[in-house]
Amino acid sequence: MTPTTDQPFLFVAFGATGDLMQRKLLPALFRLAERGLVHRSYRILGIGRAKDFDDAAFRKSSAEALKGAGIPAGSPRVREFLAALHYQAVPDFSAASYAKLGERMDALDREAGLESNRIFYLALPPQAFEPTISALGEAGHNRARGFVRLVIEKPFGRDLVSARELNELCHRWFSEQQIYRIDHYLGKETVQNLLVFRFANSLFEPVWSRDRIEQVQITVAEELGVETRAQYYDHAGALRDMVQNHLIQLLTLTAMEPPAKFDAEAIRNEKVKVLRSMEPLREEDVVFGQYAAGVVDATDVRGYLEEEGVAPKSRTETYCALRMSIANWRWQGVPFYLRSGKRMPRRSSQITISFRCPPVAMFQPFGSCAVSPNQLVITVQPDEGFDLHFEVKAPDEPLRMRTERMHFRYHDSFDTLPEAYETLLLDVLQGDPTLFVRADEVEASWELFSPLLEPSKRAIHSYSAGSWGPPAADALPAREGVRWANK
Repeated sequence: MTPTTDQPFLFVAFGATGDLMQRKLLPALFRLAERGLVHRSYRILGIGRAKDFDDAAFRKSSAEALKGAGIPAGSPRVREFLAALHYQAVPDFSAASYAKLGERMDALDREAGLESNRIFYLALPPQAFEPTISALGEAGHNRARGFVRLVIEKPFGRDLVSARELNELCHRWFSEQQIYRIDHYLGKETVQNLLVFRFANSLFEPVWSRDRIEQVQITVAEELGVETRAQYYDHAGALRDMVQNHLIQLLTLTAMEPPAKFDAEAIRNEKVKVLRSMEPLREEDVVFGQYAAGVVDATDVRGYLEEEGVAPKSRTETYCALRMSIANWRWQGVPFYLRSGKRMPRRSSQITISFRCPPVAMFQPFGSCAVSPNQLVITVQPDEGFDLHFEVKAPDEPLRMRTERMHFRYHDSFDTLPEAYETLLLDVLQGDPTLFVRADEVEASWELFSPLLEPSKRAIHSYSAGSWGPPAADALPAREGVRWANK
């Protein structure tokens, strides 16, 4: 069993009535409590602007949120959890508002014996990060008798300049050890298992290099369109929303060297080394797209420009594909193809490792390419697991090859996997930063992608909703005789 958090705590959630808190954080916190993984003394203080909201109203809305997450109301566990919820109105960033917040936190500390251990979770729009962090620091809430931890949701900055400014602001008030930049992809069991899969199996570790691997593909596809996020998304786009964080995390974990030891700093050091080794992106190695009307899952859907809240002439990309290269000893000459898009045929996140074909010509008389490359497919979602594709002889004449696979699925071997936020919140409570992004990692990633961020300097290719993206994206791998792994 995962170790229990052995310290009491106060979880202070800014944006308590927002979508993230209601859909993800509250259910995750409840399940941690239900599994007995948190200290019996804890309180959750929701922060919002509404002055006509109170503890009772917050508990009522939270009960509905838990019900929506499939957690039945009325059980003793649910009642106990709801009793630990409180609400504090913080209508602005004034010293007076944050002084009242301090008084409420102190009162809850005394009431529940929380030892002044505090976690501030910013489940807020990006524009609210800086004033909230400044107000916390100026009020002295960046320090306490116990631990103080600050959790910041993505996106961490909009570009290199803003990421550096946000890092500088955070470090003005909080040490790097107090800061947890969260990327929920790193909480997925398959992503975490990448390190074990790579470095604990003698079958794969020796072949994980340019000598045996021909190319790597990372795909994060979404069926959904922009939905209710147009106000944010139309100023962000696929590169900022998905590639710079989610996909680059998958890339660094796939490509990193073995860490000296299994701890946070050693692992994060190796991830930064990968980013520092990336070759600059060329214009011809990037394709941007925007979905038009089409059919997804047998349903007609409208195009991005017709979505509510999207600017009529928006040049925001909903699809991005890239060919990337890592200039180091392990990966020199191995292309990494990344793509992410909305309104694609299905929801799927996969890493596909294609190995080089054996250097023999004995099967050529039976076809110009009788042997297909072995592939390892790592599925991050929705059906977490691994598939190994290999060649066998079909039982007939003449000689004919057939690709078969061995597969592993987590749900076949283990109980229900914890949600990503359960894993990451437990790590925050335990003070383990391994799965969180360090300041220099954020800046190295933005440095890589900043040249691509100016919309006026790039072409936007249209693609039909329900397709795998614009045809122009197929040319990226086709230059080297490779196709996208549309499986």
